[in-house]
Amino acid sequence: MNTATITCALSAALLVTACGGSSGTSAETDSSQQAGYGTCSVADQNQRFFDYMQEDYFWNEQLPAQIDPENFANLDELLDQLRAPEDRYSYILTDEEYQSLFVTAEYAGFGFSQQQVSNDEIKLRFVYQDSPAWNAGMRRADSLIAVDGVKTSELLANGSYGDALGEAEVGVIRELSWRTPDGREFTETLSKDVVATNSVMGTQVWSLTNQTVGYFTLDSFINRTGADLNQAFDQFQQQNVTDLVIDLRYNSGGLIRYANQAATQAAGINVQGETFIEYRFNEQNSDQNQRVPFSLVDGVEQLDLNGVVLLTTGASCSSSEIIINSLRPHIDVTVIGNATCGKPVGQVPNELCDKVTFAINFETVNSAGEGQYYQGLQPDCPVSDQLVADWGSFNDPLTAAAKHVLENNSCPVAAAAMQLTESSAGVRQTAAPQFYNLKEKRASLQ
Repeated sequence: MNTATITCALSAALLVTACGGSSGTSAETDSSQQAGYGTCSVADQNQRFFDYMQEDYFWNEQLPAQIDPENFANLDELLDQLRAPEDRYSYILTDEEYQSLFVTAEYAGFGFSQQQVSNDEIKLRFVYQDSPAWNAGMRRADSLIAVDGVKTSELLANGSYGDALGEAEVGVIRELSWRTPDGREFTETLSKDVVATNSVMGTQVWSLTNQTVGYFTLDSFINRTGADLNQAFDQFQQQNVTDLVIDLRYNSGGLIRYANQAATQAAGINVQGETFIEYRFNEQNSDQNQRVPFSLVDGVEQLDLNGVVLLTTGASCSSSEIIINSLRPHIDVTVIGNATCGKPVGQVPNELCDKVTFAINFETVNSAGEGQYYQGLQPDCPVSDQLVADWGSFNDPLTAAAKHVLENNSCPVAAAAMQLTESSAGVRQTAAPQFYNLKEKRASLQ
């Protein structure tokens, strides 16, 4: 590990679960070069990665005692062999994937994320703003009913649905038909284009009894998130928002600094000077342990709220969970939805030839020393996610529950009954697909 790079990242509060900077490794002094491997050959990469894991992997004491990195066909196979039982999260990207996910935050497509909700139905989880799909009028909870005149149910039945949407290339044209939640049907011809993945969606203000409530969906933590958050909080400040709902239901994590920004912009003076997070590395790297204070990062406006409502599913992971865990010792936090994914650990990206490896390097705890939530953070009001309405609509069960909590200071009766049922049965429900990183999440995009 390039210690200087990591130390600088820590001191600037830039350390991340899937971070935006990388630490290089030297090809001149490691054991792979001493063994005579060609630089960046498979054997060279495997050996260098194994050396890195022995030094910097959070669970390095659990690594296999006897292993020959040269016996593995690629880094992914080697990583699978090295994983600790607790590790669902380490992964590897190509440099191109890394740039696309975290830096440029762009991809070629129509601009929507999809979910198969039954054997014969595809629904849209979200639509990126100003994408071809957005400009055509497609929105969250719409059902995709046909591609080039062929019914989606037929495409799913014969296994050709994925191919029917075409390659991830600019200029690919398809005629798409969709149905809105209220039954209206539309057909438009769309051409794939470069899609910018805005990380804040559905920003709006609810006027409730004696309350002005800000709402937004925070979908990821990437390089543009700081600016996206500022747009939302500027609107909230201008409209004198008194309460806040942050929808994290599909947020698989990313840059921790923007989790810090979101939390600080929400709580403001209630967390100033307090510890946002503490990083704890493995025993041989304990000199890198550090507490990081709450910070506005790229933020401008702050709301100084005494409490916040957060919406979660099993797909709420990593930096999303850090917002919840870090705020809990300081303000009232109400979680509505399902238990989160359970990732109280993070990684510093490590550059290796044309790849960037994301092996777990540290765990995170809040100012009270609380962490290790591998079973997820449990909701105060259990409510199952359903794809039935657009962001912020009270036809959506999670946002409807948030409205009830804000107006009545109690969970809806249905949520309370669900909580009793789950408690007695030991059930952890989630209707949403679980994403442990942005790479997995990207697979749902078109």
